[in-house]
Amino acid sequence: MPTQIHVRPTPRVAALGVSMLLAGTLLTTAPSTPATAADSLLGTEAATLGWATSNGGTNGGAGAPDESTYVVSDRAELIDALDNNGFPDAPKIIYVDGTIHGNEAANGELLEAADYAPGYDIQKYLSCFTSEGWSDSTHNYCGPQRRLRQTGSNNLKRQIETKIPSNTTLLGVGENSGFTSTNIMLHVDTNIVIRNLTFEAPVDHFTSWDPNDGEEGSWNARFDAMSSVTASNIWVDHVTFTDGRFPDIAAAEGPNGKPINFHDGLFDMKDGTDFVSVTNSRFENHDKSMLLGSGDDNADTDAGRLRITIAHNHFDGTAQRSPRVRYGAVHVLNNYYSGKVNDPVSPLQSSANGGHSYFIGLGYESRIVSEGNAFDYVGPGADESIIVANWNATRFVDSGSWFKGQPTDVNALASAGYDSTSATAVAEADSKGAEAPAWALAGFSTDVGWSPSAEYSYEAVSSYAAVKWHGKHATGAGIIDIAAP
Repeated sequence: MPTQIHVRPTPRVAALGVSMLLAGTLLTTAPSTPATAADSLLGTEAATLGWATSNGGTNGGAGAPDESTYVVSDRAELIDALDNNGFPDAPKIIYVDGTIHGNEAANGELLEAADYAPGYDIQKYLSCFTSEGWSDSTHNYCGPQRRLRQTGSNNLKRQIETKIPSNTTLLGVGENSGFTSTNIMLHVDTNIVIRNLTFEAPVDHFTSWDPNDGEEGSWNARFDAMSSVTASNIWVDHVTFTDGRFPDIAAAEGPNGKPINFHDGLFDMKDGTDFVSVTNSRFENHDKSMLLGSGDDNADTDAGRLRITIAHNHFDGTAQRSPRVRYGAVHVLNNYYSGKVNDPVSPLQSSANGGHSYFIGLGYESRIVSEGNAFDYVGPGADESIIVANWNATRFVDSGSWFKGQPTDVNALASAGYDSTSATAVAEADSKGAEAPAWALAGFSTDVGWSPSAEYSYEAVSSYAAVKWHGKHATGAGIIDIAAP
């Protein structure tokens, strides 16, 4: 049964006519008339852009019979549809109509923090840290609080983690369908399409504090809005990722004088995830947005994989990891990045402005091709240092990107970042009488060893105004209409 999809017609689209989306592909020619139902598309179309078109392509549940087509409006219905009559990996199309609550119990009750670990108190948990770190003997309740935090975390994981099997198309109906308090997990799965949904990042009530993580200590929340682990051929299109009703800035103050961080990533991809395209989506008001790669020592799973395209998205108020890459051959194409120094919900402070915010993170053995991205960072002291940060990366190339509407030399910023981290690593090795790491002696290069145009067809947008307009007006859920059968 075909899905009814068309680009939502609006007077703004008709008047400006800067860009238009059909089947997930950005067209830069102005439409003569606004899109209508006559422009209807099939919901079973395959990914049309990026790495997800490789390795046989990505079409999710295309070809699913009527009995494997579902409309769901709560968690129980979703779980039943994912089982697909006992054949979870067979092609299926699932329409989400409304909001799925990950905290919804089998009886329909919405569970709260106290239901997962009665008696746990985050302030008591924090009071058990001393200048030497955690101690069960600091107070008589410290041992029980430590165990309660872990119990609560495990119970929350069992409740909110929802695994999407292979050969699935997951579609949001209308403008306001999606997930809250849910960790969508793509684990050793393949051929998955996710479109027109809003993901409100889950709140980790049992986030852990590590006073030795960084100079100021750090929170380590456990749950992403979406996680991909050893999965492949994934197309995420017209999706909105956000902290929504629970921004970190509204949380209580932690030991480092900053709000407690109850969120992890928006969409993290690890452990050999491969052949992914993330297109026309919005990532907003979040700290750690998109981590690609598990760690510098994970060459056995990640080297030669993590082939990912991030194209035509809007990253708005994302403080870091948009994306942050290790190992991957990643194409960052025509995305719009925006942030404010004094934003009331998600303030961004670049390194030159005394903070740690950045948009694109260059990690160990990463091979990023950045192309035609528009960066707008405003406020007192806002500067180009927000664009890239370097952690042991020796290869990166950018072409045609802009900062506040003007061409900018992102390659020079990346090279300067390498020089700084390399000098630090060499000096540290010298002080110990040790040999400097190979990456620190390799030098920086804009030869990343691969070209997107050799892997798939695409056309880059060469206008700052068009990239910005598309990012602001044509990304996220609610831009395309999807009607349930």
